Amino acid sequence: GEIEFAWERWGGPVAAITGTNGKTTTTELTAAVLNGAGCRTVPAGNYGTAFSEVVLAGNPLDLVTLELSSFQLETIVDFRPEIAVWMNFAPDHLDRYPDVGAYLAAKLRIFENQTPDDFAVLNAAEIPEAALAARPVTFSAFGAEGADFAFEDGWILHRSERVLNFRECRLRGRHNAENAMAAMAVARCRGIDFEAMRETIRGYAAPPHRCQWVGEVGGVTFVNDSKATNLHALRSSLRGQEEPVVLIAGGKNKGLDFSELKSLAADTVTRAIAIGEIAEEICRAWHGAVPCETAATLDEAVAKAAAAAAPGQTVLFSPGTSSFDMFGGYEERGRRFAEAVARLG
Repeated sequence: GEIEFAWERWGGPVAAITGTNGKTTTTELTAAVLNGAGCRTVPAGNYGTAFSEVVLAGNPLDLVTLELSSFQLETIVDFRPEIAVWMNFAPDHLDRYPDVGAYLAAKLRIFENQTPDDFAVLNAAEIPEAALAARPVTFSAFGAEGADFAFEDGWILHRSERVLNFRECRLRGRHNAENAMAAMAVARCRGIDFEAMRETIRGYAAPPHRCQWVGEVGGVTFVNDSKATNLHALRSSLRGQEEPVVLIAGGKNKGLDFSELKSLAADTVTRAIAIGEIAEEICRAWHGAVPCETAATLDEAVAKAAAAAAPGQTVLFSPGTSSFDMFGGYEERGRRFAEAVARLG
């Protein structure tokens, strides 16, 4: 495979990041933090530039920061990242894999060739049940006990010491705090101190369509999280909100069970507007927990959500499934949401 081919020709250290959700933000932020602290790197792999193109360019680098999908990990042989990052895991890509176990096994290959000289940066709430040779570094924004990096009262902590006031950051939500923790953990594994990281993290804005602020109309904030194409991403987005939201969700019906989120939605959503093929199923799944109505188009959903939201509240567009029933991809879906919000004003 391409990752193995490039690895054989690179010969230097790699920080490799995988997970069902959060990979791209974490990869981009990790590269920014490392570069900001003087560790020369580029983000590559499943993120934009192929690993082999980085090697071919021959630029002087201290490390390559790779986002890796399960598909890319399927074909590795000797690939060994100095730092392997495990963001999270949830069932996905079951059109490619025969079952969840096969998908998990592909993801776990990121640790396969590591040694005790390497590091495994792990989400403490989702540590994989696998034999890990590398030294573990753990993080959690959701209260997992004993994590090296934790989140409390708006602060990121390292072994109980406050190291970053997350309220000062452009990133929002606990799930983004975890992305920041993972980036900080990688930097610490490279010997970088926290002071050298702070300015970069404070100024970093997430890539488009990932809990992206798109506007405020009538005192209501509109957030585009169109990249939430599965239930795990929707769960993370809802758990990351500071106050209950008006939610727009739905899209292609790919067999997801929204009832898994019924209890969470009851605590975090004041009203839901459901769209797409799965709209009726969402309303049935959340019946009795969340007032829910359907909308035939995204424009209609935005208008209904705006009418339902009180000043000071947030309308969150976090579909929880893919877009292909109505749009060409999550990017188009996110742009259409932003355009609909702009028309409100």
